[in-house]
Amino acid sequence: MSRAFQVCWTMAVALFVLATPAFAQEAVQSFSINLTPAFGAGLIILGAGLGIAKIGAAAVESMARQPEASGDIRGGMLLAAALIEGATFFALIVCIIAIVSK
Repeated sequence: MSRAFQVCWTMAVALFVLATPAFAQEAVQSFSINLTPAFGAGLIILGAGLGIAKIGAAAVESMARQPEASGDIRGGMLLAAALIEGATFFALIVCIIAIVSK
């Protein structure tokens, strides 16, 4: 049996054993995150920022390894960043419409 399978199996058993007492208790109001459109907008911006940062880091590393291909790498990086920003703006508009329609 592989080590990864053993770890997954152990975690699954521990989850079931520890979750059973939690399901037996009464529902208690506690602090929870409200999944509102504003929270979604924050996640969108965070994800887009991390994605563009990863693209930029990979592009700079590639340019350092092959300076003669820097023009092609820069073009690909800008295209990928523009596509990420387009998807981000679309998702933000959806969140704004959800906020306004409440």
